[in-house]
Amino acid sequence: MAVFSGLVSPHPIPRPAGPPVVLLVASLWVAAGSWACRADAPPPIPAGAFGDAVRRGRALLVATRESLPAHVGNRLRCVSCHLDEGRRESGSWVGVFARYPQYRARSGGIETIEYRVNDCFRRSMSGTALDPTGRDMADIVTYFAFLSHGTPVGPPAPGGGTRLQQWARFTADTAAGGRLFATACAQCHGPDGQGTAAGPPTWGPASYNVGAGMTRVRTAAEFLRRNMPFDQPGTLTDQQAFDVAAYVNAQPRPDYSGKESDWPNGDPPPDVAYPTRAAQQKKPIPR
Repeated sequence: MAVFSGLVSPHPIPRPAGPPVVLLVASLWVAAGSWACRADAPPPIPAGAFGDAVRRGRALLVATRESLPAHVGNRLRCVSCHLDEGRRESGSWVGVFARYPQYRARSGGIETIEYRVNDCFRRSMSGTALDPTGRDMADIVTYFAFLSHGTPVGPPAPGGGTRLQQWARFTADTAAGGRLFATACAQCHGPDGQGTAAGPPTWGPASYNVGAGMTRVRTAAEFLRRNMPFDQPGTLTDQQAFDVAAYVNAQPRPDYSGKESDWPNGDPPPDVAYPTRAAQQKKPIPR
């Protein structure tokens, strides 16, 4: 019998060669968002080989750094950003399987879902890529497929970019963001942003690196506005979310080698946290 994130399954999770999959129960900031704690429980996972792969893929995403220590370089897990095991609207994995391959401006090319997963391993978790043809990746993608069952194949629904554009009208007050972090965020993420048993680190060597999407203030503000504080999501105002996002992203974090090659067509978003080579080449030469 296997136990994972507060759920019990009569089907054992197959064990591949290498480090075992670690299944967390006691970790507050994972279990607090588990399906077992929510009314919108997912459909039952089927028995058999497909169900085993779904369960194992979910376990890898929930206990990423424990299960795949060779590929995670910080103290984050996939569910640090993709809450409720990928079912919450913001950062949802529901439907992603049906939207890949797709073009992505950051890489300037067509990305497969395996490439996108590995991009998160390299950036958000400051680690190294999985074998795109290996079992770990296959089980993760199988979990996405399970969540995406019934989703029409096609491009992302419009609106995501529009939501991020709304943040363009805000001006950040990092001092206000720092004060709010101390009162509303530090209880879970620590006064120094280094994380606690209840929440992951938000800056420093154990957090996401400069190349991660969360270093964009608008992206971080959208995430915070919808999801934080964890026990009272949606209680921050837009300005408060923007201020905290700016404060957190003004703090030191690991670098990302090769970030200057992002957005090779010279079209980075205005809030990207670092200069890119192609964007600089497109700038007119001052006379």
